[in-house]
Amino acid sequence: MSQPDDRGAPPLLPNPAPQSPPPTGGNRYVLPIVFLFIAGLFIFGGWIISAFNQFTSGMTAPARTEFTEVTLRSGDSENRIAVIDVTGIITSIGPSDMVATIKKQLKLAAADKRVKAVILRIDSPGGEVMASDEIARAIREFETDNGPVIASMGGMAASGGYYVAAPCRYIFANELTITGSIGVIMQSINLHGLLDKVGVKPVTFKSGPNKDMLSSLNPPEATTSEQKEIMQRFIDDTYDAFVKVVEEGRAKKGNRTEKDARALIEEWQDYADGRILTGKEAHQHGLVDQLGNFDDAVKFTEKFVGIDLGKARLIKHEAPLDFGGLLRFLGQAEKAPAGTTVQVDLGMDLPRLRPGVPYYLSSHLYAE
Repeated sequence: MSQPDDRGAPPLLPNPAPQSPPPTGGNRYVLPIVFLFIAGLFIFGGWIISAFNQFTSGMTAPARTEFTEVTLRSGDSENRIAVIDVTGIITSIGPSDMVATIKKQLKLAAADKRVKAVILRIDSPGGEVMASDEIARAIREFETDNGPVIASMGGMAASGGYYVAAPCRYIFANELTITGSIGVIMQSINLHGLLDKVGVKPVTFKSGPNKDMLSSLNPPEATTSEQKEIMQRFIDDTYDAFVKVVEEGRAKKGNRTEKDARALIEEWQDYADGRILTGKEAHQHGLVDQLGNFDDAVKFTEKFVGIDLGKARLIKHEAPLDFGGLLRFLGQAEKAPAGTTVQVDLGMDLPRLRPGVPYYLSSHLYAE
């Protein structure tokens, strides 16, 4: 049987492959968008790196001088009273320089003609002699060409805390304020006996017999009468400077001729032997002008400079937070290994006195 003849049939063609749709107009923007996205990442990354560099530079740079004005009480913007705080140990070292800060705040108050007076709000047991004197000097210079400075004592304004208040035009204190403590203290810790026990013997080379008279390595009996006389003369001179600041600041002359100003009693130095006084006792001895709190000082200041009661705007120039100084301060001490330190809990944080540095510091903090 013969096969069918297919030669006359048309050939079968393969199915055509599916074709992709023609490109739309939107795809032409993909490449530019990707390019812009990548460029944005580079720009943003550069900004992040720049910001990080500025931040790290701020950590190691000196403290900034920009201050921010803060309103403590609203009032007439043309009649202002600037408030400056003196809180804690008066010192020029540490993460914040108290002396530089207060000088800057006084400078800002002097530059603002709307500031009619300054209230120095004190809550301090005192501190370094030089730091206290620098602040007192700045107050005197401010009052020479500007408005009055009124001191308002808080819970404590003793020794150096009173030293910085003495040049102020008027001083307010609460009846229970701890003040007074007019005197000087300087300490040196002697380690000679401890070193003997562990077999350590120091070797010292010096240019003269009194070069190491405050050394903590010498035995106490090695202190000569001449050295004791030298140190006592230094303490006496520093104390005399304290007495002079009080006498000049509390004298009823110049700007302190008003009836509200109290004069020192004749025997006031009998109470300037380092003892602490209450605000009431200080008022009786002429060391304080009026008894009252901060609000009373504000009311008095408004009346004194001719501002309607309650109308003055209270402002404060806040110092910038110095992260760099704080980190440098905290980074100075490394954590000691366990078992190598001894901690004694005295129930309060005592200020650490640097050996050989004189202080106007309240003696009751170190009473036996």
